[in-house]
Amino acid sequence: MSKNILTRGHSRALTRHHKIAVAGVAALGAAAIGFSAVPSNASTATTAEVAAPTAKVAYSTEPIQGVKASVTDRAAGSSVKVEQIAAKKEAAAQATAEKKAAAATAEAEAEKARQAEEAAGRAAERAEVKQAAPEKTYSDNLDGWIRESLAILKKHGIPGSYEGIHRNVMRESSGNPKAINLWDINAQNGIPSKGLLQVIPPTFEAYHVPGTPKDIYDPVANITAACNYAADKYGTMDNVDSAY
Repeated sequence: MSKNILTRGHSRALTRHHKIAVAGVAALGAAAIGFSAVPSNASTATTAEVAAPTAKVAYSTEPIQGVKASVTDRAAGSSVKVEQIAAKKEAAAQATAEKKAAAATAEAEAEKARQAEEAAGRAAERAEVKQAAPEKTYSDNLDGWIRESLAILKKHGIPGSYEGIHRNVMRESSGNPKAINLWDINAQNGIPSKGLLQVIPPTFEAYHVPGTPKDIYDPVANITAACNYAADKYGTMDNVDSAY
């Protein structure tokens, strides 16, 4: 029995070795066949020879003509455009400033001309008033004051008569140009009536007639302002017969 077991085990071991040997022989035979199939005049290409050679890039040391010049030209063109835009902006700003300065100068000149015109008008008005009522023409009394005031009133188109003025002057102040009322409601309110026709200061300021002194106690100025007020409120001083 033991002999048979050993014999079978030995047989299996040899069979495995034989398989390995046969495989090796087969591989060698295939290789030999492959080499024998290649023609005798052909050369066998190695792996390095089969691989395509890497192409070498040629670098030139010569500068590329035209490229640098083109870039420089573009840069120069851009610089010129920037300078032109800046110049236009500066010119526009300067033009705007000049326009504003010219407008300011024109406005100042116009204001100066207006003031000069107003001053000339006032001077002419005073000259006309003086011409209508020249100094030392009227006596320095109630009669002279009324007559001088009438001449000024006529020049300004303000109605009034000698009789109407005289009547109201005598009732209000008895002909005293320095008269002042210290007891009526106006006095209680701190604005007493003053002068020949007893005018309160706010009324005198509002109805003062150019060409007369701005003095409420001045007889001609007082009469003229009072007549101007009466003309506005009552049509004329002739229509006033009591306190007004």
